[in-house]
Amino acid sequence: MVDSLKRPELEELRPGVKRPAEDSILTPRFYTTDFEEMARMDISVNEDELRAILAEFRTDYNRHHFVRTDEFKQSWEHLDGETRKMFMEFLERSCTAEFSGFLLYKELSRKLKDKSPLLAECFLLMSRDEARHAGFLNKAMADFGLQLDLGFLTESKSYTFFKPKFIFYATYLSEKIGYWRYITIFRHLEAHPEHRIYPIFRFFENWCQDENRHGDFFDAIMKAQPQFLNDWRARLWSRFFLLSVFATMYLNDLQRSGFYASLGLNARDYDIEVIRKTNATAGRVFPLILNVDHPKFFELLDDSAAASAKLAAAGKKSPKPLKILQKLPHIAKIGVNMLRLYLMQPIDTAQLEGSVK
Repeated sequence: MVDSLKRPELEELRPGVKRPAEDSILTPRFYTTDFEEMARMDISVNEDELRAILAEFRTDYNRHHFVRTDEFKQSWEHLDGETRKMFMEFLERSCTAEFSGFLLYKELSRKLKDKSPLLAECFLLMSRDEARHAGFLNKAMADFGLQLDLGFLTESKSYTFFKPKFIFYATYLSEKIGYWRYITIFRHLEAHPEHRIYPIFRFFENWCQDENRHGDFFDAIMKAQPQFLNDWRARLWSRFFLLSVFATMYLNDLQRSGFYASLGLNARDYDIEVIRKTNATAGRVFPLILNVDHPKFFELLDDSAAASAKLAAAGKKSPKPLKILQKLPHIAKIGVNMLRLYLMQPIDTAQLEGSVK
């Protein structure tokens, strides 16, 4: 049964092990940071909140949650080839993102152990959560004939260096948008169980609470470092990271709209809801959020998604120099649209009366 699920487009490192997707601007990133700078941070101004979050991490609400049920023990050959391929891509991207978080948090816990025990333990327990998530996703991939070699992934991926404040911006948004993605899918499938094509989606309600708690941790860290939030640079960087996270998700998901259709979801509508919710949530910590209600906001993202699809198709059978020339107009289109979105008047969160949870 496993062999019949494999497809030639899913390249293997060795039998049963999938070659990781090539790095691109839209694939999950692996991060490293300045550990010494992070160890020197004074968190005393918000230490009580951080200790309360640590207590939640120690409680480990999902200790017994990620256990595969008998529902997994069946054939999945009824999923057609294209749905299977897109679902494998979803599982791989999700597994890679969770494993990236595990590696970063594990290394932070090791580096901070002697200098900031409170932060070190928080990072250690978050790495525990991310390891569970990645392992559960990798086992799901095995149901479709291939897994990732996470050790190979550790050694083969390139790592992006971010200063601590940028790590906090990026991971905060990653965790919060993960929460809204998971809970939105869960609620949809709870209302429409006929579209639950695979049992992993039953786990998303508890799963997303891990993401939410992790996001709350980074919220508390940033509030303990007001210099990360209260100057003109923070206002520029907040807009940059919000736009980067939203655009990456939007361009990825619209290229894979067939996968969301298999769940009974419209990919565009799904992303708009997730973006609106994440943007509102970010307003609790960031000094600025994006004006996603601007009439041009999603119009420009749609134009960029169309250009991204053309970019992916451009020059597939052309020599490399010609391929680059064929891609340039689409790259330029996306770049101009991103600049227009970035320069769009943002919303000052200090002027907001509140945001919807």
